Amino acid sequence: MEMQQFYYDNKIVKKFIYATILFGVVGMLVGLILAFMFLFPNLTDGISWLSFGRLRPLHTNAVIFAFVGNAMFAGIYYSLQRLLKARMFSDLLSNLHFWGWQLIIVAAAISLPLGYSTSKEYAELEWPIDIAIALIWVAFGINMIGTILKRRERHLYVAIWFYIATFVTVAVLHIFNSLELPVSALKSYSVYAGVQDALVQWWYGHNAVAFFLTTPFLGLMYYFVPKVANRPVYSYRLSIVHFWSLIFLYIWAGPHHLLYSALPNWAQNLGVVFSIMLIAPSWGGMINGLLTLRGVWDKVRVEPVLKFFVVAITGYGMATFEGPMLSLKNVNAIAHYTDWIIAHVHVGALAWNGFMAFGIIYWLIPRMSKSTLYSTKLANFHFWIGTLGIILYTLPMYVAGFTQASMWKQFNPDGTLTYGNFLETVTQIMPMYWMRAIGGCLYLIGMLTLVYNIIQTVRSGATIEDELAEAPELQKISTGRIKGEKYHAWLERKPIQLTIFAVIAILIGGVVQIVPTIMVKSNIPTIASVKPYSPLELEGRDLYIREGCVGCHSQSVRPFRSEVERYGPQSKAGEFVYDHPFLWGSKRTGPDLLREGGKYNDNWHFNHFWSPQSISTGSIMPAYKWLFDNKPLDISLTEKKMKAMVTLGVPYTDAQIANGLKDLRTQAIQIEESLKNDPDFVKSYDDSKKKAEAKGEKFVPMNEREIVALIAYIQRLGTDIKVKDNSK
Repeated sequence: MEMQQFYYDNKIVKKFIYATILFGVVGMLVGLILAFMFLFPNLTDGISWLSFGRLRPLHTNAVIFAFVGNAMFAGIYYSLQRLLKARMFSDLLSNLHFWGWQLIIVAAAISLPLGYSTSKEYAELEWPIDIAIALIWVAFGINMIGTILKRRERHLYVAIWFYIATFVTVAVLHIFNSLELPVSALKSYSVYAGVQDALVQWWYGHNAVAFFLTTPFLGLMYYFVPKVANRPVYSYRLSIVHFWSLIFLYIWAGPHHLLYSALPNWAQNLGVVFSIMLIAPSWGGMINGLLTLRGVWDKVRVEPVLKFFVVAITGYGMATFEGPMLSLKNVNAIAHYTDWIIAHVHVGALAWNGFMAFGIIYWLIPRMSKSTLYSTKLANFHFWIGTLGIILYTLPMYVAGFTQASMWKQFNPDGTLTYGNFLETVTQIMPMYWMRAIGGCLYLIGMLTLVYNIIQTVRSGATIEDELAEAPELQKISTGRIKGEKYHAWLERKPIQLTIFAVIAILIGGVVQIVPTIMVKSNIPTIASVKPYSPLELEGRDLYIREGCVGCHSQSVRPFRSEVERYGPQSKAGEFVYDHPFLWGSKRTGPDLLREGGKYNDNWHFNHFWSPQSISTGSIMPAYKWLFDNKPLDISLTEKKMKAMVTLGVPYTDAQIANGLKDLRTQAIQIEESLKNDPDFVKSYDDSKKKAEAKGEKFVPMNEREIVALIAYIQRLGTDIKVKDNSK
């Protein structure tokens, strides 16, 4: 049989590895800055684009899509070529994928701090970037499938099944969750509203974790762990069961993020049932990974790459046991909205994704540069300081989470809340935030150690070039099953059929949950008293989204005595029907705001946004002084926004749209008049007016500034539903 010579494309792998390292440092550094903002809330005082609410989505996007994403692509491009004995289908598509992905990351790094955000978790990027993501993802998919079709190896190894499932599922998730109606080049509204938007978002959000952070890394585990250990995968049969059960079950589990919310109970319960079942395939994968090391545990002592892999797979096992436990309603009632969830996601991100990426980098760079790792001691140091960093990060967050839940739910004998002031909980967990920041520092030190070690390794080695390989051309055989061939073995040589079955497996759960919630009206009963937002409130809501307030405040009251006592009546599905997008949030660094309207007067909110600590001693909310700047609120798109809302089903009349700006100004003037009840406001307002006139600057009246619109929105929250009296 004639052998064919070809070259593996190592240069594309090198590019993705370098991008992984660069964006890993950036993403972790931003995360560390955010950790210190809990300790020093006004660390970036007055700099809008460095505020917590805008940097938080930058951190999550940088770590998930820039660090983990680039690591995933590096591993896939390296392993896919060798498993298929073929160069990538198209060098052009490979480079388009690389440069397109980096441009998307840069676009995110610019747009998110500037406040261009949809507010949807892990999907904050605006519609032009969403389109770019879809196009680059398709380029990656074409390149992968093209390589599979021209392969020189008949059977597709288990890792490739996971790569295929990753490609098709992320494409489906991204497209359906990103359906939005553009208002301008950098502003859009989700086509879904309220409860439906929440369900679609967490169908996406949960499965972005499943199919971007989990399935591709399981594929990498199935390639790199046997390769480094020089052992076969523990169980081929277990890998089959693991793969199909995992991709089928994962897609159903999204609603466990919305337990005790206004989501219909049947959808919540479905999410719980499938989340519990997820333990089996998840631990099947962990067991298959760890037992692959049977007989070579002595290597783990001396080989830092295997150390990273062992802790990574263990972290995966911990996170995938904890996830189903958190979906149990009685556990979720304690953990949701607390720092327990922050600990949970960082076990997955720091241990599973981070350590897998580090291990792969330490193994690949010496091989591709035809050298040895510069310093095994430094790699071991990175492993231990990184592990210590994970422990010091997560354990205090678990303690903080339990503390928050316990204090929020505590009652006095007379039936009043023991800790009625939310800030009593915040001050109690500040030591845990200090420890979290220290843990983050240690993890970043480990990352910087890797940077130095890899730079030195590359310097001492040869230039990374494409690698010569040879293999015989694949001979055609019967398309049907050969006598004695098992069904799955046949499927492994039929990539198109395998892909179709994977698509069917992942679509079933999404269709069963989402279609009835959107199509069956009884799932979302309407409430007659709920009206659309006024033009000023609509602009204020967009400012709330721009500033990332949803990252620290929920807008969803659960049916618990403690929450009803603290915040007011529980959430009802019908009160969110005009919310494009929904803003239920997933973390309470500050109190829930669903019933905030009317609890405090306009001056309280005005002063609170200017200096939270002067109003609420011990608050860790940053000041939002740029909202007070002597410049007008941008109302150039107000009419277009209202028309977009009409397209989405919000019942604004033609008269309301025509009079929108007039009504906006009237409501703004009313708020300004209300603010003038405070003599201190009048004095500072008059002083600032005189200063502006002395400088020859145009003075913008308070009723035209952004702060007034945000106050209007906050004061509207919950007023369509009867609010609990706050005077007690």
